[in-house]
Amino acid sequence: MIRPIAALCLILAAAPGFAESDKETDCRYQSEVAAAVQKARLDGVREQELIQAIAATNPQWPERYNNAIPILGGEIYKLKKRDLRKVDLGAQWRQMCLSQ
Repeated sequence: MIRPIAALCLILAAAPGFAESDKETDCRYQSEVAAAVQKARLDGVREQELIQAIAATNPQWPERYNNAIPILGGEIYKLKKRDLRKVDLGAQWRQMCLSQ
């Protein structure tokens, strides 16, 4: 799971002139997306309905971050719910993003 997630992190962060505060903001948005996908998975949202279900929550991130939902969803939906209940993907994502 780490390889596709790391690649996505690089794709989302690939903006020219990325300042440190921009990186922190970007990582925060990315972690919010990861947390939203995890919550939807745990709430029993079907993968095919994931984008619509998250959009219905009126997320506060810029629209370009919606592109990450199906990519993260594909990986997160491969995990068992019992394993997802034990982790905070949002916090893990943010930590990984900030360390790159």
